[in-house]
Amino acid sequence: METKSRRFGKLDWKVSALGFGAMRLPIIGGDASKIDEPSATKMIRYAIDNGVNYVDTAYGYHRGTSEGFVGKVLKDGCRERIRLATKMPTWLVNSQEDMDKYLNEQLGRLQVDYVDFYLLHGLNKERWPKMKELKVTEWAEKKIDEGKIKHLGFSFHDEYSLFKEIVDSYGNWAPCQIQYNYTDAEYQAGTKGLEYAASKGLAVVVMEPIAGGKLAVNPPAAIQDIWEKSGIKSTRAALALRWVWNHPEVSLALSGMSTIEQVIENVKTAEDSEPGNLTMEELNLINQLAQKYRESGYIGCTGCRYCIPCPQGVNIPQIISLFNEFYIKGQDDEVKKKYWEHITPESQAKRCARCRTCESLCPQQLPISEIMSRAAFIFGQNP
Repeated sequence: METKSRRFGKLDWKVSALGFGAMRLPIIGGDASKIDEPSATKMIRYAIDNGVNYVDTAYGYHRGTSEGFVGKVLKDGCRERIRLATKMPTWLVNSQEDMDKYLNEQLGRLQVDYVDFYLLHGLNKERWPKMKELKVTEWAEKKIDEGKIKHLGFSFHDEYSLFKEIVDSYGNWAPCQIQYNYTDAEYQAGTKGLEYAASKGLAVVVMEPIAGGKLAVNPPAAIQDIWEKSGIKSTRAALALRWVWNHPEVSLALSGMSTIEQVIENVKTAEDSEPGNLTMEELNLINQLAQKYRESGYIGCTGCRYCIPCPQGVNIPQIISLFNEFYIKGQDDEVKKKYWEHITPESQAKRCARCRTCESLCPQQLPISEIMSRAAFIFGQNP
């Protein structure tokens, strides 16, 4: 069992169709900073042993502990078998001295002399002008000359016009990372961005191919009915991944896996990752599913957890998850009971102070303060 390989932009290197994203590793006691290291080590090494050769992390993943953990896992020969990507925390950078500080800290955490791909994290209309003003590409060229970075790239969360501007701004981008799945084909960079970047020789790394896991879990009844009537035998996660891989412009699908079972399934699915492998029946099913998901009006939270910790202690990700579940299940009162069982008084939606700190960090640019206000009204009193 081994994942297939694909072209990685202009580089003379073949990347595995599946990449390992170290942002949703198993954790202990619900604390995102406490990675379940034995389980997560088993997962990453299984993936590498089965052909995955791209591992992705970032400065803030798992509240700053992901890079250090990945550094430990890649010892004992694993580092030489993969290309390693991490990301500059652009929201923390105010000078080239800051760039040096964070890169050196990251290299130390990862226990490496260099990273293969260093991405400017989460570029949008606020962060990109700041990065330009600080001459980040000139800084990166120096780090490439010093051997600390092999290639520069960026991840993106904003509109297509800005995406195109960024692609055109620098001739030596290696990868770009965009959100792309069958419910988000026209969202942010979207299909237009995918095709444009590929036409310019960039490797396109797709994040959230399963929409943060939402396309893999049990769906609303109306969507389940579409699945059953189609007669197609596939797991939900496999169909979502194969839709991404069906696009020849995609270099790899980056999956943030949380269990060894997910790793095994995704590695197996990657055996069938060539473009053009979806049947007309499968494509028709995906189109119907995408339409029905959009009609359901679910909030496109991917569970990245960038929004926490909240200054007021609000449990934003779980409240949004319950908010979605409430509507997906036809405004079921059982979900209201679940809210009061799982959301402590100190972390309820009504505690939101509308400071919008979370909104400035949200890659999906969700109106979180408004969602919290609606959730506080909907869930109201303990039923």
